Amino acid sequence: MTTAIQIKRALISVSDKRGLDLLAKSLAEKGVEILSTGGTAQFLRQLDIPVKDVSEETGFPEILGGRVKTLHPKIFGGILAKRNDPAHTEDMTRQALKGVDLVVVNLYPFEQVCAKTGVPDEELIENIDIGGNTLIRAAAKNFAHVTVVCDPDDYIPFLDDYKQTGSVRLELRQHLAAKAFRMTAHYDAVIAQTFLKSFDQVSFPTLFPIALRKKQDLRYGENPHQKAAVYGQAGYQDRGVLGARVLQGKELSYNNYLDIDAAWRLALSFTKTVCVIVKHNNPCGVAEGTKPADAYRKALACDPVSAFGGVVAFNGPVDGDTAREITKIFTECVIAPAFSDEARTLFSAKQNLRLLEQPDSILDDAEYDIRRVSGGVLVQSTDSTIINEIKLVTKREPTAEEKDSLLFAWRVAKHVKSNAIVLTRELQTYGIGAGQMSRVDALRVAVMKMNQATGLDSKSPLVLASDAFFPFRDTVDEAAKIGVTAVIQPGGSVKDADSIAAANEHNMAMLFTSIRHFKH
Repeated sequence: MTTAIQIKRALISVSDKRGLDLLAKSLAEKGVEILSTGGTAQFLRQLDIPVKDVSEETGFPEILGGRVKTLHPKIFGGILAKRNDPAHTEDMTRQALKGVDLVVVNLYPFEQVCAKTGVPDEELIENIDIGGNTLIRAAAKNFAHVTVVCDPDDYIPFLDDYKQTGSVRLELRQHLAAKAFRMTAHYDAVIAQTFLKSFDQVSFPTLFPIALRKKQDLRYGENPHQKAAVYGQAGYQDRGVLGARVLQGKELSYNNYLDIDAAWRLALSFTKTVCVIVKHNNPCGVAEGTKPADAYRKALACDPVSAFGGVVAFNGPVDGDTAREITKIFTECVIAPAFSDEARTLFSAKQNLRLLEQPDSILDDAEYDIRRVSGGVLVQSTDSTIINEIKLVTKREPTAEEKDSLLFAWRVAKHVKSNAIVLTRELQTYGIGAGQMSRVDALRVAVMKMNQATGLDSKSPLVLASDAFFPFRDTVDEAAKIGVTAVIQPGGSVKDADSIAAANEHNMAMLFTSIRHFKH
C-alpha cells in the first residue's frame, strides 16, 4: 500500500465554503490542477484560482438542473483506479483517464433543512446529495491512492501535513477515509430517519436508522474512570435539555444531563406552576405552588437532605424570590424556561451552579426510547400516555381534594424508578419510595422519608400512588396504618379483589388507571 501520495489533480465541489479560499490557494500554489462544478467553480474563479469545469473534463454537460454533473466514468475512474495495478493502468490509458488524487467534497445541508419546521417535501428531496455522497465514498474506498477531505475543519490539518512533506501520509489518508464513511453513514441515517417519520411510519423497521452528532466531550462518564460524550439526535438537538442555553456554571457532567432530563420531563408534565427536585435520577420532592418560590419551598420540605446537591426544574420563569430560596443550599443545576434579571444576579454569586434556560416547553417528539444491552439495544415506543381511564373500584369515592392529590401523585409516580410509591398531601409530595425490589418496601421507604421531613405540616388527606398494581393486599394494609385515605394504581393483578377488599375495610377510596408506568 502506498505510504505517501503526491497530489497532482484535485476535485473540489462543496456546499459549505468555509476555509475554501485558503485550501484552494495553497493547492494552486503547489501547481495542483483543480476540477470543480457549478457554484464552487464560480467561487474559485472569483479568487483568480485556475479551475477546470468537470463538464469540460468529461465532455458531458451538467444536466437535470445540476442533479447530474460528476457521475461519469472519467471522474470515478480517476478516483477509483489503483495506481499500482497494471490492469487498472491499462484501462486508464485505453480510456484516456487521468487520476484524481484529492477529493474535497461536502454535502447539501439536508440535516439543517430537515431540522426546520414546515419544510415542503420538494425542498427536502432537493437537498439530498447523490453525486457528492458517491464521490466521498469512492475516494474513501481508495484511500490507498486518494485523499478525501469532507469537513472544512480538516483543511488546516491536511495542509499542515501536505506542506511539510509535499505528499499525504497513509495514516492521515486512513483517518480522513474513516471520517468520510462516518459522515456519509450519518448523512444517510438522517435521510432514512426523516423518511421513516414522514413517509413510511413503520413502527419497528427491520433496519433501524439513528443519526447522532457529537455536542461535546464530557469530563468523564457516570464515574471518573469512564470516558463520555453527549450526542444530539438529528432533528431533535434543539429540544429538551440538549437545546437548553447554559447561562453560567461549570461544564455539565454525564450525571448532570441524566438528572436535568429527569427533572425537566417531570416538570413539563404539569400545567400549573410546579417545582421538581431530582437526585440520582429520581424525584425527591415535587410540589405545585401559587408562585415558583412557594412551589420550591414545598418541594424542598419533602426531602431536604436528598435535595442537597440536587437538580431543580421549573415549568415557568424563575424570579428573584425563588433564586434566594434556592441559593440557601448547595444545588448542582437549575433549569427553567426563563430567569429574571434579579434571579440571574443572585445566581451569579454561585459560580459553579449550572443555570440552564430552555424556553421551548416541548419535549422532543422522538417515537423511541433506546437502551443499550450486551449485544445490541432495546427499542420501545415512548411512554407518553398518563392515564387510560379513571375507574372507581371501592365503595367510597375520593373527595375532590383527594382526587386532585391522587392525580398529582400519579404524574409524579410515572417518573419514579420502579417499584415506586408516592405519598402526597394536597399538591405536594410527602414521601417517595423509589427503585425497591418489593412494592411494600417502596412504601416503607416513602414512609421513612415522610417521617424524616420536618417541614410538612399540611392537615389535608394523605394519598398514595403506585406505578404498578399490588400483587398482594399488604401494601394497602400498611398504607392504612399511616393514615392513607385514598389510593391510585393501575389495577390488573389476579389479586385485585384482595386489594379492593382491603381498601373497603379501611374506608379507603381506590382508583384504577388501567395503565402501568414501570421505569427501570
